[in-house]
Amino acid sequence: MTETLPAQMAPPEPSRRALLLGAATAALARPAIAQGSFPRRAITIVVPIPAGGGTDYAARLIADPMGRLLGQPVVVENRPGGNDVVGLTHAARSQPDGHTLLLGYCGTMAGRAAIGGTGPISTTDDFVPIGQVSDTPQLFVTHPSIPAATLPEFVAYAKANPGKLSYASAGNGSMHHLGTELLKSRTGMDLLHVPYRGTGETISDLIAGRVQFYMNSPPPLVPLVRDNKVRALCVSSNERHPGLPHIPSATEAGLGDLPLNVWFALYAPKNVPAEIRARLSAVLEQGLAEPAIRDRAFEAGSLVRFAGPDATAQRLRTEIDGWRRIAEAANIRAD
Repeated sequence: MTETLPAQMAPPEPSRRALLLGAATAALARPAIAQGSFPRRAITIVVPIPAGGGTDYAARLIADPMGRLLGQPVVVENRPGGNDVVGLTHAARSQPDGHTLLLGYCGTMAGRAAIGGTGPISTTDDFVPIGQVSDTPQLFVTHPSIPAATLPEFVAYAKANPGKLSYASAGNGSMHHLGTELLKSRTGMDLLHVPYRGTGETISDLIAGRVQFYMNSPPPLVPLVRDNKVRALCVSSNERHPGLPHIPSATEAGLGDLPLNVWFALYAPKNVPAEIRARLSAVLEQGLAEPAIRDRAFEAGSLVRFAGPDATAQRLRTEIDGWRRIAEAANIRAD
């Protein structure tokens, strides 16, 4: 026999407001359950620049420790093209679930953004930082045929030969471009700008002597310096690079306070859940703290320096503003 509750004891029929509230609560709970299982598959770090450069190096540096700590493979995918816009667009429009990330180079994220050179993508609005990976002075090098062993000697030679020497960059708005234009304005040199699509192509022409001056992060250049294929003039910082103690600083070379440090950071699409972003940031910090990873970077001339999401976001905004002023003064526009 089924017992029937008296009317006064029967549970009240749920109101429409209570039903809606319950449905909303359940909807909020569902993503949390999905986030708890992150990562569910391999994670891809998109590099919008061809293989062989500093961005590619930074991505591969962090892929192994992050994969071990997350328990899923972390693979690097180079998607060059369109002055980095192809890779940026792919990463920005990917599913914001933490499984597709972007390794961003300051020359792309700040330099090109400052001149409107990132196409339909806003580096500040379409991405959120996971954290900074490294922060390293640039290395200034020349072809050995140039009769200059120091930066002052190179400046003097260039000024004695106005418009006859060229410098390489990864395109308009890249750090090589904006940085060399800043150097030109500080020294009075007249150098011809030759843009390239990738570091590998640039280095080939530098070794061949088709361009005479180049600045970039140390990893792709240090082996060339050691093999005497290029000549190092100085690093862009006020102090000597601890991994390159034999190379003078910019201050020693007669220039100080050059805002030319090369830095790389890991980003996610803007709507990535906060819990996933926090976990990725913690794993990145933990991985970069491993002595083997720091030593590996140091040997290549790169300095591991983690910074959290907020500090990275602030640095990006500050540098975009600063490079925008320099680009306007030099009349630099997007391609």
